[in-house]
Amino acid sequence: MSTPTSPAGSRVLVVEDEPVLAGTVATYLDRAGHQVQTVGDGLQAVEVARDWSPDVVVLDLGLPGLDGVEVCRRIRTFSDCYVLMVTARADEVDTLVGLSVGADDYLTKPFSVRELVARVQVMLRRPRTGTPTASAQRRVFGDLVIDPAAREVQLGGQIIDLTPTEFDLLDTLSAQPRVAISRQQLIDRVWGGGVGDDHLVDVHIAHLRKKLGDDPSRARFVTTVRGVGYRMGTGQ
Repeated sequence: MSTPTSPAGSRVLVVEDEPVLAGTVATYLDRAGHQVQTVGDGLQAVEVARDWSPDVVVLDLGLPGLDGVEVCRRIRTFSDCYVLMVTARADEVDTLVGLSVGADDYLTKPFSVRELVARVQVMLRRPRTGTPTASAQRRVFGDLVIDPAAREVQLGGQIIDLTPTEFDLLDTLSAQPRVAISRQQLIDRVWGGGVGDDHLVDVHIAHLRKKLGDDPSRARFVTTVRGVGYRMGTGQ
């Protein structure tokens, strides 16, 4: 996929089956300088995402036919674009399910379109590639190797497929081994602040641990610091 150096001119795919809302969101994103496409169903969304390679997908959860969760699953098989999930159901289960398949952030309807645009802008300002510097040297925790410059993670010599947000969390934690980092600090560093939802961190950490085969009760890599947040362990 393309890797923009700034939010302006980035490609945003809006997947929303309410034409008026889709049009409003597209108008605001266009005014912010983005290239925008809108689609109203899940199957078309997957096709457009594959052909157009968007930088961000604004994805409604409650689509007819192929719902947002399945759309996100399929997009994740070929793209590491950012996914902002939108749901009309405030039920936390929907949110957690959406995030567990690789969504990076979410909004609950009704929402401010300006806030949506701001969330997209924050996502696009997050670095997607690194340059080799002292702080970007490979980090080794037992058989876990994190390469910030390449944005690559290997476990036991095998590459682990992480979403951009999962990598950013692991990158942030591993940059300060054994330092407890609060959930709010992780929100500020990874999401650029303004999210204000600890569940966002917890769900991504849980999914990251699953991919790393890390048992929370006997953590080798990501340790829970009760009442605070998380820290990177020493590895075994």
